[in-house]
Amino acid sequence: MLSVAIEDEEKWLAEGIAGIQHNAFYMHQAVDANNLREALKYSALMLSELRTSKLSPHRYYELYMRAFDELRMLEIFFKDESRHGVTVVDLYELVQHAGNILPRLYLLCTVGSVYMKSKEVPAKEILKDLVEMCRGVQHPLRGLFLRNYLAQVSRDILLDINSECEGDADTVMEAVEFVLQNFTEMNKLWVRIQLQGPARLREKQEKERSELRDLVGKNLHVLSQIEGVDLEMYKQTVLPRVLEQVVNCKDELSQYYLMDCIIQVFPDEYHLQTLETLLGVCPQLQATVDIRMVLSQLMDRLSNYAVSNADVIPEFLHVEAFAKLSNAIGKVIEAQVDMPIVGAITLYVSLLSFTLRVHPDRLDYVDQILGACVKKLSSQPKLEDTRATKQIVVLLSAPLEKYNDIVTALTLSNYPRVMDHLDNATNKVMAMVIIQSIMKNNSCISTADKVDVLFELIKGLIKDLEEVTVDELDEEDFKEEQNSVARLLHMLHNDDPVEMLEIICAVKKHILCGGPNRLPFTVPPLIFSALNLIRRLQNQNGDVVEEMHATPKKIFQILNQLIEALSSVPAPELALRLYLECAEAANDCDLEPVAYEFFTQAFIIYEEDISDSKAQVTAIHLIIGTLQRMNVFGIENRDTLTHKATGYSAKLLKKPDQCRAVYACSHLFWVDDPEGIKDGERVLLCLKRALRIANAAQQMATVTRGSSGPVTLFVEILNKYLYYFEKGNQQITTAAIQGLIELITTELQSDLPSAGPSSDAFFTSTLRYIQFQKQKGGVMGERYDSIKV
Repeated sequence: MLSVAIEDEEKWLAEGIAGIQHNAFYMHQAVDANNLREALKYSALMLSELRTSKLSPHRYYELYMRAFDELRMLEIFFKDESRHGVTVVDLYELVQHAGNILPRLYLLCTVGSVYMKSKEVPAKEILKDLVEMCRGVQHPLRGLFLRNYLAQVSRDILLDINSECEGDADTVMEAVEFVLQNFTEMNKLWVRIQLQGPARLREKQEKERSELRDLVGKNLHVLSQIEGVDLEMYKQTVLPRVLEQVVNCKDELSQYYLMDCIIQVFPDEYHLQTLETLLGVCPQLQATVDIRMVLSQLMDRLSNYAVSNADVIPEFLHVEAFAKLSNAIGKVIEAQVDMPIVGAITLYVSLLSFTLRVHPDRLDYVDQILGACVKKLSSQPKLEDTRATKQIVVLLSAPLEKYNDIVTALTLSNYPRVMDHLDNATNKVMAMVIIQSIMKNNSCISTADKVDVLFELIKGLIKDLEEVTVDELDEEDFKEEQNSVARLLHMLHNDDPVEMLEIICAVKKHILCGGPNRLPFTVPPLIFSALNLIRRLQNQNGDVVEEMHATPKKIFQILNQLIEALSSVPAPELALRLYLECAEAANDCDLEPVAYEFFTQAFIIYEEDISDSKAQVTAIHLIIGTLQRMNVFGIENRDTLTHKATGYSAKLLKKPDQCRAVYACSHLFWVDDPEGIKDGERVLLCLKRALRIANAAQQMATVTRGSSGPVTLFVEILNKYLYYFEKGNQQITTAAIQGLIELITTELQSDLPSAGPSSDAFFTSTLRYIQFQKQKGGVMGERYDSIKV
């Protein structure tokens, strides 16, 4: 059925075009022969084709343009009185005798254009006459195009009147009146174009009707070009008349287009001075009008105006632009009770964008917008509309992007209240946006109060929200989120120790509520932040500066509580590392009891919680390495801890691990420092014990595999012997080194295949080093001289 209708239209259009071409041919012949009567006859017949009611707006436009082109040629003929011999006054009377009203009025407009340009009578009289006579055609489509033709032929004349009568307010007013009257009638006709037929056809008709909107809008464009239309005339006459038509037409398409047209064609300063009038119409528009786009475009134009010309900012304040826009948006939302929540939020986003561009210094305006948004959202605790959720994210992101400083956003009391209405997933997305903003702009959060506000904003990342457990989260996403929080903790800083301690306490309060899965990510950065504070409390001489509220002892108590919290995870290996870090810090502060306590806790974790053999090896080497660097302990405490370390080293599961841990313990008795311990006998005991364990490992390998194991352990011990030999340990003799070299050589020769290339290369490199020291000469060369390689 739709295809049949289209075919019929094409047939009717073809017939109409053929009729125009046929009569235009004879009209051209008459014009060439300077025969006015015949020219009028055939032009009237040609224009009669425009009387059809069968065509759609799109097809009718094609037909109209064919006739319009012919009328331009006819107008040229009418201008040349020498050709047709009739004065323009008589011609104006003559064309009024045409039989049908539509051809008569087209001819009248054509001759009227010539008449006005002749200036034999005031143009305003002809314009008034024409605009009134055009009322005779009330068919929506035919009348709309007729009045469009009138607007086209009179446009240049109107602008000429404006330039010639500069300063003549009455003449300008009459020109404005003509345009307004024609605009009003055209809009009424446009609105009356009826949509008929099935839904698919109606969509096509609606699109074609929409395409006709420029015919109406051209009138407003002409009004904006008339120089005599100053602000006062615009305020008193033009805008009220146009808005009256906008409201009264009660047509969705017309209202949206005309509001957009007003905003686009008239100057920005006019909008600023008539803001209240323009905004007052918005609540009166049809509920189906996309008022969001209308207001957004208005605010965009005004903000661009302010940005391009900073001198007008005081004028924005004078006319209270923000208050008027905010009030108008509130009234629109209140009037359109069925407006979806996304529509209201979009309006607030546009208002916020306007405010951030025009009044970036007015944080009270920004907070007011967020407060209005909270009020609108109060009816529903959590948003379920994904589009509305996205707009909330845009709303919350705007201040961050504008100010490049989260600290500014933290002063907005309604900011966290808006975030509360986000669903859990979006809350996390917004929290990540906040953290990324802080990292990007290198923002520093410097007070405990701001930390509390910040952590309230990102609470979706630092604790489980309602009805969501960590088990439900994607592991990779969870790790990325928590690593972001960990990076954030390093951005919390204050040079004042007391303030910094308050920040640490505030963060501790929040992260300890995060559950066992988050603690391994959030506790370590907070501990290192606290350790950094402890080191800052020390002056250049190494003495501790005792602040009234921030002392190392108090901070160490907090650190102990934080590490103890990791026991709920459990994360014993991490806890052990952190205890050792704290022990080193206590050593730097010369707090022996505190350092001893941290070592005690580290040993307890090693004994009770670390059972994996590889983890034990790593842990015991960490303990040995940290203990070796400690210089705060007295003889008794140091002996106790070194005894524990050597004891655990010898109890490791695998013999090679035992051997390496035991010879590492030798460093606990020889610290290469002027004031460090240097107990050569106990060093030698450790190395001999390591040799025994290495020998036992070889024997076990022989029993289980039928061949001795690799000699790498012996080579490693040999290197330890050489280290202490060079450091001046008198217990390490050349005879002992020579005996060890011979032992390794024998082992390599006795079981060459099992020795392995790495062991052989390691031993060869060691011998090469000894040879190098011998050849170097000097005191060290003399000491190495008795060793045979």
